[in-house]
Amino acid sequence: MLPALLLPMRSPSRRIRAILALAALVLSAAPALAQVSWRMTTEYPQNNISGIGLTTFADRVAARTNGFVSVSNAFDNELKINSGEMPRAALDGRIAGGDAFAGALSGLDPVLGLSTLPFLVQSVDVARATNARARPLYEKAFAARGLKLLYLTIWPATGLWSDHALAGADDLPKLNLRAYDANSSAVMRTAGANAQFLPMDAALAGLREHRLNALLTSGDGGAGRKLWDFLPHFTAINYAMPVSIAFVRSEAFAALSEPMQREVMAAAAETEQSQFALLAHRTTENYARMRDNGVNIAEPAPPSLVTALRNAATDAIATWETQAGADAAAIVEWAKQQ
Repeated sequence: MLPALLLPMRSPSRRIRAILALAALVLSAAPALAQVSWRMTTEYPQNNISGIGLTTFADRVAARTNGFVSVSNAFDNELKINSGEMPRAALDGRIAGGDAFAGALSGLDPVLGLSTLPFLVQSVDVARATNARARPLYEKAFAARGLKLLYLTIWPATGLWSDHALAGADDLPKLNLRAYDANSSAVMRTAGANAQFLPMDAALAGLREHRLNALLTSGDGGAGRKLWDFLPHFTAINYAMPVSIAFVRSEAFAALSEPMQREVMAAAAETEQSQFALLAHRTTENYARMRDNGVNIAEPAPPSLVTALRNAATDAIATWETQAGADAAAIVEWAKQQ
């Protein structure tokens, strides 16, 4: 077609029609040439709340941009990039972004560890309000490192999975425990447990090799990984309601046109609302699945166990407030009053 269009033409009307045809051909090809594909990842399974969020986001983005932006997801640490490594992997171009457990990102900025502070929030409503107040601080921390925050996912409350029932505080020194960030590791050690901060894949290896006999994680995290194969007891200590944060490299986001940016952020907002709605029944569904697989759920947790952990948490919270700064500390003090 192109050679025919470019042949010399004596008729002005034919030249005009040829130019218009050529322009239409170029414009029709442009969207295909400019389509964007983002590779995103999570270290959790697709049926985990983190995996559900990425699946929802991919669907919403495709619908809102008419396929102009597509998201290709990797689940269950398929890419061997855990939460703490995701920011660097995004900046290096190995991925466009991902959904990272926020506690594992606290080394980037202490404020990202806010949601894993022990016993700060004890309800979905307080967790949601606390994270709404903290969101501008999260966004600032990500932006300073070349990353664009997309949406938050609040997880069900954290408990203790163990290979034996926990009767009280005296059982803590018997635990070789995986904690999910530096703060929780410090709290558990102060309370008497032998605790270390490990990403989930390393924790699973520790269980298989019998180096660990307990994990600090939610029913969601445990059910998704079938922890009942190793740890048939779950103690509902309601330690925290942590968040994971979905993000993309700022450079990748900035490369989109403004209309496409608006659609992507609208998709992110819809995903966040969907995740909040999911949370409402998630604990009940997880507990049912856990019981169906032989897990003994201790709810409420033994009082002496919770008291020991709360006492051990005091210094960790105070240290975090000093590191995170006045704005973050003010959010914590607000949450304590709720």
